Amino acid sequence: MATLEIRDLHVSVEDKEILRGVDLTVKAGETHAIMGPNGSGKSTLAYAIAGHPKYTVTGGEVLLDDESVLDMSVDERARAGLFLAMQYPVEVPGVSVSNFLRTAVTAVRGEAPKLREFSKEMRSAMAELQIDPAFAQRNLNEGFSGGEKKRHEILQLEMLKPKVAVLDETDSGLDIDALKVVSEGVNRFRSDETGVLLITHYTRILRYVKPDFVHVFAAGRVVEQGGPELAELLETEGYEKFTKAGASA
Repeated sequence: MATLEIRDLHVSVEDKEILRGVDLTVKAGETHAIMGPNGSGKSTLAYAIAGHPKYTVTGGEVLLDDESVLDMSVDERARAGLFLAMQYPVEVPGVSVSNFLRTAVTAVRGEAPKLREFSKEMRSAMAELQIDPAFAQRNLNEGFSGGEKKRHEILQLEMLKPKVAVLDETDSGLDIDALKVVSEGVNRFRSDETGVLLITHYTRILRYVKPDFVHVFAAGRVVEQGGPELAELLETEGYEKFTKAGASA
């Protein structure tokens, strides 16, 4: 049973403190939604967990199954069972989707899958996400639409099968059909053995991926927590009162 624990996390970017003491625990079988306005620190949390060098942890802990994530390199975090679906995936010319996925799967599983089995697994996952088979031969994220990038992130999720998935604004730039397909992919991943940390501005994805817990971010910290009903409150009342609470904390 995987558990991701974030304890009193402080993170700075270029000497400016962005996260100011975040406490959050994601257990297997749970889906946590982080909501908040632009600049509140949501993506900073995601990148700090993943180990992006731009984000400097100045205090606190991040533990996966009682082991310090902060002591691990980026690839070690992935092998330990962490996954980040990025808000803005980078383009990698000259590397096909198929080669990238097989390399990533090999790194995470510790051995190269047999080509025939890998191809079958990839085609099945692509079909579930309504991705054209020709997509596998395209250069990674090069010329991809927003929807294609997000479907590819969920394709990675389904192939790599991490313990905990951090999804950074997976719903941004998606039309309603793509949103439903991506949400179905997230729901297929969710199980009693895995945890999901879903970062979003809006409640629309939460109509398809039902969270167990909702956390409101403001000024680099969690200022309110609750169940799915909190997301509905945000839909009707917005973030203003929470933003004021974060600024005065």
